[in-house]
Amino acid sequence: MTKDSKIHGVDISKDVFDVIGPNGHHHQFGNAPKGFGQYLKLLGEEDLVVMEATGYYHYLLAQFLYESGIKVSVVNPLSVKRFRQMKLAKVKTDKSDAMAIRDYGRTNEVPRYDGKGAVQAESLQLLALMDIYLKQRTQIKNKLHGEKVLGIPSKAVHGSLKRTLKDLDRELDSLNERLLSLVKETQQEQLTNLKSIPGLGDRTVALLIVLTDGFTKFENAGQLCNYAGITPTIRRSGSSVRGRSRISKVGNRKLRNLLFLCAFSACKHNKGCREIYERITAKGKSKKLALIAVSNKLLKQAFAIAKSGLPYDENYMSRLN
Repeated sequence: MTKDSKIHGVDISKDVFDVIGPNGHHHQFGNAPKGFGQYLKLLGEEDLVVMEATGYYHYLLAQFLYESGIKVSVVNPLSVKRFRQMKLAKVKTDKSDAMAIRDYGRTNEVPRYDGKGAVQAESLQLLALMDIYLKQRTQIKNKLHGEKVLGIPSKAVHGSLKRTLKDLDRELDSLNERLLSLVKETQQEQLTNLKSIPGLGDRTVALLIVLTDGFTKFENAGQLCNYAGITPTIRRSGSSVRGRSRISKVGNRKLRNLLFLCAFSACKHNKGCREIYERITAKGKSKKLALIAVSNKLLKQAFAIAKSGLPYDENYMSRLN
């Protein structure tokens, strides 16, 4: 239990954040600098603000409060979810979520936010912008293909599309370089260790570190695989429903897609991944299913290396389930 502190629970969404204070009073503020300032007026030296790690949104408030001298804790949302389940909570609203976070902070020792969120926040901003540019690039490529089918009737349109595509590629390269430099700035050792895994490239490793906040958001590899959406779901009910097992796809699509691409290389160069691929295909299963299993294996290897602080060891990693 966190002692000598007045615990505030904060539930953050895109536009607002809800607060349940130590006395149970509920407040709601805009998720913007003005709302941050309004909330700050309610806080004192004895207050501890507890919030979940919810992507980009929570970092802005956490960093603002930290720089204002307020004690802050950012906790794993999966831990809070389990806490709610243990309490058999039936109501789920922004207010009830804030109360659950406050109660979790009262019951458990929670980590103190150390102010490193500025780098993490910029990394998430970079990823968000890269997503936009990647979608635009796909649209431009599709349009270029359409122009070729038409025989390029307009040289002006074709030229504009080519220039736009070149600009997007240049911007994406620049953003990738910035993201990698930020990861090196704060997680150089972890980056080096993870890159030692055969099959994982710079982009996937950097994305893993950013999305997992240096692998601190997850307590075990299973949670990480669930987050990526590459765990199988079983479709069975009674004696009549016998659906095929498939991956959940409930998770981070960007991470899942990158891991799937890495799986092709891992099958050739990563001993543990190659063994699992060959074992599954030898049973007559599809290559796609085998590649999904390889993606799962890569994530488990990454988690083990991140937690151990040691580089890839072929003999040990091949035995990892």
